[in-house]
Amino acid sequence: MTEQILALTRLLRLASPALPVGAYSYSQGLETAVARGWVTDEASIGEWVGDVLALNLARFEAPVLCRLYHAWRDADLDAVARWNQRFLAGRETAEFRAETCQMGYSLRGLFESTAEFPAEQLARLRSIQSPAFPTVFGFAAAEWGIEVPALLSGYLFAWAENQVNAAMKTMRIGHVAAQRILSGVSLRLPALVAQAEGVDDGAFSNFTPALAIASCLHEVQDSRMFRS
Repeated sequence: MTEQILALTRLLRLASPALPVGAYSYSQGLETAVARGWVTDEASIGEWVGDVLALNLARFEAPVLCRLYHAWRDADLDAVARWNQRFLAGRETAEFRAETCQMGYSLRGLFESTAEFPAEQLARLRSIQSPAFPTVFGFAAAEWGIEVPALLSGYLFAWAENQVNAAMKTMRIGHVAAQRILSGVSLRLPALVAQAEGVDDGAFSNFTPALAIASCLHEVQDSRMFRS
């Protein structure tokens, strides 16, 4: 029981908005979607978040995170490097790639500063060039014995929470509306986690054209408060 509680508290820490990796400074294209009028209210933001979760994260990012987790558990650095590169290659835009590399770099730097992992494990983490955020997230989850369903639930919810926080800043939808969106996300998470765990290597897909277009447009957007 003690180990389970410790794993849970560590997952909550990884998924916390207070984690100093700069997630708050990114909207992942949502800022452009708001500026262009693609999303205009609570319902459309909830639909946007839900669609990206189901069509992108649960079919690509989360399955890659699963592979990275198991590669770290098996101490297979070749597999870690391969899946890290696969994930980076799947970033549709320069902003998306820069975001995951910056957050991965920051999370790795945090672990080096807190000295909560043995030097041998940190050396393995440092051996991965340009570690993406899921790569470092998966490293910590594997070392801390966090189970895959919990890992994916925390990761996906943290992403959705960051999107809702971005919506609150760009549209001022209010805290209650934000919680209604997150309530809907929570109800969908069990199915999304199961979907992510069941994706075969040959069935990965991050085909979400509107998301990629929003990110491309954001790169040249004149007025913006977010880095993506």
